[in-house]
Amino acid sequence: MKAVQVPEAHKLMIIEKKCPEIKNEFDVQVKVKRVGICGSDMHIYHGTNPLATYPRVVGHEVAGEVTAIGESVSTLKLGDHVVIEPISFCGECYACRKGRQNVCKHLSVFGVHEDGGMQEKIVLPERQVHRVNKNLEWDEIVLAEPYTIGAQAVFRGNVEAGDTVLIQGCGPIGVCILKMAKLAGAIVIMTDLDEKRLQFAEQNGADYIINAGKVSVETEVMKITESEGVNVVIDAVCLPSTFELGVQVASPAGTVVVLGFDERPASISQLLITKKELEIVGSRLQTNQFEKVITLLNEGSLTHDGLITHKFTLKDVQKAFDFIENSPDQVRKACITFD
Repeated sequence: MKAVQVPEAHKLMIIEKKCPEIKNEFDVQVKVKRVGICGSDMHIYHGTNPLATYPRVVGHEVAGEVTAIGESVSTLKLGDHVVIEPISFCGECYACRKGRQNVCKHLSVFGVHEDGGMQEKIVLPERQVHRVNKNLEWDEIVLAEPYTIGAQAVFRGNVEAGDTVLIQGCGPIGVCILKMAKLAGAIVIMTDLDEKRLQFAEQNGADYIINAGKVSVETEVMKITESEGVNVVIDAVCLPSTFELGVQVASPAGTVVVLGFDERPASISQLLITKKELEIVGSRLQTNQFEKVITLLNEGSLTHDGLITHKFTLKDVQKAFDFIENSPDQVRKACITFD
């Protein structure tokens, strides 16, 4: 079968490999239908993902159809439409015992630490394979994993109805966070440098949009919140400067949620953290968010609404990566199709 492999940074190739088979009683074999191209896939391709190892079959945003199951699988049957939960964990370390398997000491991420879903068939344990309604389009359900990232960020920020939330960045993850924050009943402010992305965020429910390249975000936030600041800041831009801004504009008793892996230090005063008694929390991957997201997908509360802008066939995968790299302003989310 065919698979998309990054053998080393800046190199992408379609390889032939043996089709994976059921080996354990809880294994599930899935025929892949859609794979979303994530920013982390691009980072692996560029050699800038500090957690990835090579060679690597990329892809962790996966939707497909069950084609075989192990003898002890009880939640799935042949022909089910499914999405993939891309993390495996030990279940025994401190993080796992605290119910935070997403930061397991022995965490392995599908498509990062182990070969991922950009191949014709995959085999994973039953617990990583989730059924969705068959009447949903593949283009809708392939976004399940990005939605869980948004759900996790909203969960980590403890967003509640009536909260004012600032989401920095209107890229795909920023929009996924927006959708989850609006479903939680929040008032949402979005920032970006790109006017088209800001307009798309507004179309998808943002209450306020701010072009960070034209006006002071801090000044605009304080106008909107009548000088109180926002209750929750979720940083999907992930630069030292946006982290610093988040601490600045958070309200007393507010929360700043950080999603980035930037290793450069930020300049943050202790005074603001203590004076406002802020909570600063990280948000990585997700824990127990798939059930919530799948319920929202099944009932039609979550739809991509134009978030997917481009689709490429498997044979055109290099063209897809090149297009995303060279025309980022034209792409919201691109997918590889395996039909």
